[in-house]
Amino acid sequence: MVLRDPRSRIILVAPPLAQLIIFTFAATLEVKNVDVAILNRDEGGSGIEVVRRIEGSPTFRTVAPVHDQAELRRAIDEERAIAAVEIGSDFSRDLAAGRPAKVQILLDGRRSNAAQIVDSYIGEIVNSFVTEENERSHRIANVPRIVVRNWFNANLTFRWFTLPGLIGIIALIIGLTVTALSVARERELGTFDQLMVAPLRTHEILLGKMLPPLLIGFFHITLYVAAAVLLFGVPLRGSLLSLYGSAAFFLSAVVGVGLFISSLSMTQQQAILGAFLFMAPATLLSGFATPIENMPSWLQTLTLVNPLRHFLVVTRGVFLKGISFEEVVTNTVPLFFIAVVTLTAAAWLFRRRME
Repeated sequence: MVLRDPRSRIILVAPPLAQLIIFTFAATLEVKNVDVAILNRDEGGSGIEVVRRIEGSPTFRTVAPVHDQAELRRAIDEERAIAAVEIGSDFSRDLAAGRPAKVQILLDGRRSNAAQIVDSYIGEIVNSFVTEENERSHRIANVPRIVVRNWFNANLTFRWFTLPGLIGIIALIIGLTVTALSVARERELGTFDQLMVAPLRTHEILLGKMLPPLLIGFFHITLYVAAAVLLFGVPLRGSLLSLYGSAAFFLSAVVGVGLFISSLSMTQQQAILGAFLFMAPATLLSGFATPIENMPSWLQTLTLVNPLRHFLVVTRGVFLKGISFEEVVTNTVPLFFIAVVTLTAAAWLFRRRME
């Protein structure tokens, strides 16, 4: 029966091929194309050489020089750099005297996995340079004093990193599944025909289909926020009002996708497969497990239409950073446009089905 249905054949063949391509390029634990900020307070040649070696590493996409510690902090705070390196003013002098030369590395703890890998990259560059200098000068081997500080997640607690992201992922799964099954279920039960002859306009039917998933989504978000704070001790440093305001647009975008899938599907089986086709790549392309900057440029562009990518910035920012209202708006505006496009597409397809 499955092979006889043209739609089922397409669903069985096209999604695995699309996911194979996306997973091949996106599912990687390698960290590359990283942005780093450097404050070199050393006036000697050793500090300059360390900066050159970091700039020459293929791992780093941009190495931005900064002029003071305030600018260094802003680079991390605004996520313009995943790591910031400060070379001490006595780095060259200490190295020449055989004393441990000081280097400080600031890491963005909101991206704990990638930050730790970047820390090892930078530490290896500094250590290899000091080792070469010791061998060249025939000095007693000494190691640099590398001080590492993790911002927003000082102890790199893994739950602090994962739980804010899981709030968005689980809300996506619940909202998309409930919405995708709504029209398909009615079509299987035969009540969709009754809905078509009812004295209701298209937008009224859509509104009726939107409200239950939105309410269910808000309920689950509330449940997960309470569990993260009360059970797992994740700090909540930002505004809950900002989180729920952004969540409204996020859930609207998810509902739009779900209604579009549901309108295309003739059976609940097709609706479930369609929802899975969207959920798996959306989760992978959200930056939850692998950094987006590690992906190819064409795939990074594709992530811009993924509502989960933008909402995860808000959830992690509200929990770990205390994100400002302006930053919430910046990441919510794309959610607004995605919601408009998906709901409009769903309304158009729904109207055609009713004609």
